Amino acid sequence: MQATIEQPSAKMGVFQSMNTPRIDARDRLIVALDCPTVDDARNIVASLDGVVDFFKVGLILQLSRGTEEFLRELISSHNRVFLDYKYYDIPETLKKAVANACRLGISFLTVHGTSTLIKSAVAGRGDDPLKLFTVTVLTSMDATDIAELGYTQHSVEELVLRRSVMALEAGCDGVIASGREAKAIKEVSGGRLLVVTPGIREDGTPQDDQKRRTSARDAILAGADYLVIGRPITEKANMRTEAERILRGMQAAFDERESSLSAH
Repeated sequence: MQATIEQPSAKMGVFQSMNTPRIDARDRLIVALDCPTVDDARNIVASLDGVVDFFKVGLILQLSRGTEEFLRELISSHNRVFLDYKYYDIPETLKKAVANACRLGISFLTVHGTSTLIKSAVAGRGDDPLKLFTVTVLTSMDATDIAELGYTQHSVEELVLRRSVMALEAGCDGVIASGREAKAIKEVSGGRLLVVTPGIREDGTPQDDQKRRTSARDAILAGADYLVIGRPITEKANMRTEAERILRGMQAAFDERESSLSAH
């Protein structure tokens, strides 16, 4: 793949400037509310109150009774919302849908499609602080899956990087990608794309349906800016304790990454 993105300078690194404040892991953990009802989601949020303030709402809750009210409730309570609806439609529809998300106060939103569609989403966002992300390749997919979709001339990483370059050139803030591709995304984008990484699974834990999984530490050291974690937290008997444990590990990894950058 021919990438035309300018490469970063060696002094600045590809993740962030050495002059920026220390990363707080609490700002970078997004808990996925992948549960069937709004009441279930409220229980999770209540259990994590004071520990987590960034939540992903996706397709499972999309048609549940009271979801829009719940989103407003989250935002009015000073929580951030990652609306993972993967908007994909004709340009004008996408533009208007993104504008609606802005009016609601959503922090992160996923869109999908060609550069024309992404540019429409960017136009719908205007100067709102909402950050737009495109999906590269789902972490539940591997080479066999993308070949079935017709991508027979690219490896998974090549497809991820191709879509990342397109997203940057179309005006997106970042991409959704596995930790396995985070470093390459940072390099090809000159550090200008944020990387949100799902599919986080620690060694020795159930892998579920995540084919391109990584540990929290490996994803962060590779350059991931945010981690989306659902079942490893929400299926625990004590969600709060597990979230706190994960945050400690994330903080150690962010500190290690920044220390390594400073040393260079």
